[in-house]
Amino acid sequence: MKERNVDVAIIGSGSAGLNAMGQARKAGKSFVLINGGEAGTTCARVGCMPSKAMIQVAEDYHRRTHLGKYGVAGQEAMTLDLSEAMEHVQDLRDTFVDRVLTNSTDDMPEDLFIQDYARFIEPTLLAVGEQRIRAGAVVIATGSRPLIPEAWQRFGERILTTDSLFELEDLPASIAVIGLGTIGLELGQSLSRLGVDLTGFDQLSSIAGITDPEVAQAAIELIGGEFPLHLGQAAEIRDEGDKLRVTAGEQSVLVDRVLCSIGRLPNIDRLGLENLGLPLNERGLPPFDINSMQIGDLPVFIAGDVNGERAILHEAGDEGRIAGWNAAHGQRQKFRRKTPLFINFCDPNICAVGRRFSELDADTSAIGQIKFAPVGRALIMGKNRGLLRVYADKTTGQLLGGEMIGPKGENLAHLLCWCIEQGLGVGDLLRMPFYHPVIEEALQAALYDLYGKVEAKNDGGLTELMPLPE
Repeated sequence: MKERNVDVAIIGSGSAGLNAMGQARKAGKSFVLINGGEAGTTCARVGCMPSKAMIQVAEDYHRRTHLGKYGVAGQEAMTLDLSEAMEHVQDLRDTFVDRVLTNSTDDMPEDLFIQDYARFIEPTLLAVGEQRIRAGAVVIATGSRPLIPEAWQRFGERILTTDSLFELEDLPASIAVIGLGTIGLELGQSLSRLGVDLTGFDQLSSIAGITDPEVAQAAIELIGGEFPLHLGQAAEIRDEGDKLRVTAGEQSVLVDRVLCSIGRLPNIDRLGLENLGLPLNERGLPPFDINSMQIGDLPVFIAGDVNGERAILHEAGDEGRIAGWNAAHGQRQKFRRKTPLFINFCDPNICAVGRRFSELDADTSAIGQIKFAPVGRALIMGKNRGLLRVYADKTTGQLLGGEMIGPKGENLAHLLCWCIEQGLGVGDLLRMPFYHPVIEEALQAALYDLYGKVEAKNDGGLTELMPLPE
């Protein structure tokens, strides 16, 4: 079998793989992009974009329940055609996938974009179909897929995942969501608002990955007010006629379908990672550096959802750029990672920024908070629900992180994240302009609460204003 030589071989054409390819192109290196699965990123096909399309439909339809208090009549007669709603979601999904393909791989020649599976023969030698590719460096960016426990696989199509949910032409009457992290919670609330009889299960005692106990309790109360949440015990499934019985402890429900969102598996089955000559962990992955993406001391790099570190699109893009730059330049350069940012697009948004509550040192940290109930802009919007908590170093006042559930949390989280990234302190933020009335005043109020608990104070005596030099 004839060998083909390239500078960089990239396995996987998702967000991480495409960004790695971009780095190889910029460096003027020869490369090949290999993709054995479906084309189009996970985000566009089955992740961020179709889920947000469904969330938007559900949120707009749910808004009718608030219109009566404004004097709008007749909203009770509004109906929703679920098949049309799902067709709309699918149309948008297809648009996003087409954009990815059009801007990335559609016009690539077959010698640069190979649609087949790759397997390591040795660290820099790949078997791809009927050919072998010898590369100066390899980037693994094969993504992940939903985890379905083996015991549940016998239920076939009655077990839904994000790979199958967005293909439905209509929605079942009842669904149990097992796993209430970001995916399960977003889709669960949307399905409930679209009229599905929904029940949520999670073996953890919190939802959405929140570690701050105050925010977690607020989230459970708010989301649990829309559909039942059964937490703290693992769920089991069994057949009951043509339906499924889901049981967790003393809680039990009979449903048409189960949406399984308990985690994702790395797409590594066909890669032959054992041929890298390094030990593999319980997930089947070799050791790698999160700042260089290098595997061991090999000219092999791993980026994106496949490594399970930060399974979010912007992080996958960054990892792809790091891995691609190092692979293209023959380097092992470490790069500083950005401030962590997590957003759950349920209503209200649930967000976490920077250092989590579970990572704080209680002796050196201070916490400020505000409930959204009295926030004027939130009250006007009819969305004055939730809690914002921000963390800082007790001595220096430097912002560390925050967790929240509240309206426009996606915007507040970005503002807070950018400030943490810039190394700003509580006093620095309070000297920023805050308009009135805006949701950002909630952040201002939480910062005032926090400012009173840190030792570092602003010069000049005034919190809000900067004194001019003499």
